Amino acid sequence: MAQDVIAKLNNIGISAQKTRLVVNLVRGKSVNEALNILKFTNKVSAEPIYKLIASAAANAEENFGLDRNDMYVHTIYCDEAATRRWRYFGARGRFKPIFRRTSHVTVVLRERE
Repeated sequence: MAQDVIAKLNNIGISAQKTRLVVNLVRGKSVNEALNILKFTNKVSAEPIYKLIASAAANAEENFGLDRNDMYVHTIYCDEAATRRWRYFGARGRFKPIFRRTSHVTVVLRERE
């Protein structure tokens, strides 16, 4: 039976739509390959996702005794989180809301059989 290592990153200050572009790059890849891809990806959300996967791999090594070279990104997904709505008044006193979107990222690492 494969051991699952789950790590979550809550309330990242980037919209889910932008974060999913980076998440889709590393799904199904080995941990080392995913970290290399994220290191050279020119997106804002690549750095927090890099830290998340690195943290999950370190936890797997330390707490469960798994080898980083044998693990891969089994599941990774991004969900929408709370949206802050700021009031802003535009021309002629009309209401123009500003949406500050956030997201949650969850990664599951698994050891290859």
